[in-house]
Amino acid sequence: MQPGGICEAACSDPKPLQVKQEQEEPEDHQIKEEQEDLKHQQIKVEEKENQNQERRKPFSCPFSCVNCGKSFSQKQNLTRHMMIHTGEKPFSCVNCGKSFSQKQNLTKHMMIHTGEKPFSCVTCGKSFIRKQSLTEHMMIHTGEKPFSCVTCGKSFNRKQSLTRHMMIHTGEKSFSCVNCGKSFSGKYNLTEHMMIHTGEKQFSCVTCLKSFSHKANLTKHMRIHNDEKPFSCVKCGKSFTQKHVLTQHMIHTGEKPFSCVTCGKSFIRKQGLTRHMMIHTGEKPFSCVTCGESFCQKQHLIRHMRIHTGEKPFSCVTCGKSFNHKPTLTQHMRIHTGQKPFSCVNCGKCFIQKSNLTTHMMIHTGEKPSNIVNFLHVLISHLWLGTQRYEPH
Repeated sequence: MQPGGICEAACSDPKPLQVKQEQEEPEDHQIKEEQEDLKHQQIKVEEKENQNQERRKPFSCPFSCVNCGKSFSQKQNLTRHMMIHTGEKPFSCVNCGKSFSQKQNLTKHMMIHTGEKPFSCVTCGKSFIRKQSLTEHMMIHTGEKPFSCVTCGKSFNRKQSLTRHMMIHTGEKSFSCVNCGKSFSGKYNLTEHMMIHTGEKQFSCVTCLKSFSHKANLTKHMRIHNDEKPFSCVKCGKSFTQKHVLTQHMIHTGEKPFSCVTCGKSFIRKQGLTRHMMIHTGEKPFSCVTCGESFCQKQHLIRHMRIHTGEKPFSCVTCGKSFNHKPTLTQHMRIHTGQKPFSCVNCGKCFIQKSNLTTHMMIHTGEKPSNIVNFLHVLISHLWLGTQRYEPH
């Protein structure tokens, strides 16, 4: 064999070279995969960085309202917003005909008719149509009032309550009545006021059929029939049907900060002083549409109207007799109970009514009575009592 023949023979055989290539290929393939992975990771990092940069850019709101300039990110939001200006309400209730600009508002409204209240308070069990109403209600239990007035510091559990309150300081009354021109700070107040002109009373009592323009007034009225008194005084335990009556009752402190500049009489509440001032001014702003008689207080007009309507919402549970005035029922009940809470300090005689005691006192004082008939009635009963007292046995 010639020199170099072995090498040439070895090189001419392709099998050893193929084995060598097969041994080297796995290493090259692994390196290539690592490079691909590295490249892929780099691409992901760049994509994430681009996303972060996009987030840092100002939020785009390309759809603007031509009426008020408010901008929206989506065209459908602008379309819904435009219904505020156009007054369009395409979604109507099949039960009462009330219309809404948004379908979701109609869905919520329908729960009034179905009675569905899916959101319940875990503390007192009261249920609500909307979750937001439950959230606001929970603040009663927690005492949370996150919305505070920057002017007077008064706090509220709802933002809209604060907004309405702020109008007291600003004097803003942007909602005006087209009939009488009276202005209001809230749209709801205007809606309530309009019922005076329309005479609409859509809420009726199932017991006495009395109607009300506001549901809240019907709720208060129903307490008369079921004798519900949810507002109690923490000092004496006396209960009341309405919260403002409890506020009036809080006489335990004795404070009367509102005084009349004419006669000096003081009152617990400003409203009491305002009513009192009408005695001096002679003002009677509440007039009966039937007979024209005027009153200085609205509640006196309401009581007077029962004369014309014949309404007697206060009934005796013992004999069934009805009355148009609650104090009259209270006096009547003393006939059944025998209670005579008004006593004479001179002779000890007791009376069902304070007016009878006042008339009786004239016997002792010698004061001339203004109502001679009533006086004679009391005098006769007094003399009769004397004959019964000294009748021989």
